[in-house]
Parts: sequence; structure tokens; C-alpha cells
Amino acid sequence: MNNQPSRNLTNELAKERNRDAADRTLMAWIRTCLSLISFGFGIDNIVTALAKTRVGNGADVVFSARAIGACFIILGIVALAFATVEHQRLLKRIRQDDFFYTPGRSLTTAVAVALTIIGVFALFAVLVKTVSIKI
Repeated sequence: MNNQPSRNLTNELAKERNRDAADRTLMAWIRTCLSLISFGFGIDNIVTALAKTRVGNGADVVFSARAIGACFIILGIVALAFATVEHQRLLKRIRQDDFFYTPGRSLTTAVAVALTIIGVFALFAVLVKTVSIKI
């Protein structure tokens, strides 16, 4: 006699589809985080080049732009770490035979909030720069 529990083909195929979906989601997070990191790195390189040619008009502008670039890099790194951890948790849940969907915290919402904060910071940096140029 076989002591292994019988497997339902429909359930096993559903698990495989869920695994594939989880992998696609992780790949999307990798692309998003790579874009955030690259964008932050690009901002820093542009600001460095402008500061070397003295096209920029002050250290506060360089600092603001570098801070915004660093925020993009940090957000990309942190989001990638959380996405990887969440992917591993999901794979562990899929391997269990008693998998039930329970909605969890949304990494997407957290990244959207962080990008909003960075955007507000960037807006204030531009407004301060604009006001200081007019004065």
C-alpha cells in the first residue's frame, strides 16, 4: 500500500500556476527596483557632472538632488528586500497542503507612499530653488 496522501491534479496545477504568478510578480518587483536604483544613480551622476562644471547654482541644490537620488536608491533596495522576503513566504504557503488566501500588507502601497513622500520632497526642493532664483 502507498502511504502517501493522494494528490488532486487540479490542486497541484493550481499550485503550479500560483508559483508561476509569484515568480512573475517577483520579476516585476526586480524590474521596478532596478529602475528606482538606476534613476537615483542617474540623478547623482548628473548632479555631480553639473557641480564639476559649475552650471549648478549652489551646494543646497546639489545636496537636494543628491538626497532625492539617494532616496530612490534606498527605496529600490528596501523594496527589493521586502519583495524577496514576501516571495519566499508565499512559496512556503503554496507548498503547504492547507493553503488559504489571506490578504496581507501591500508592498505596492508602501512603495507608492514612499514615492509620494520623495516626490513632495523634490517638489519643495524645486520650489525653494525657484524662489531663491527670483529673489
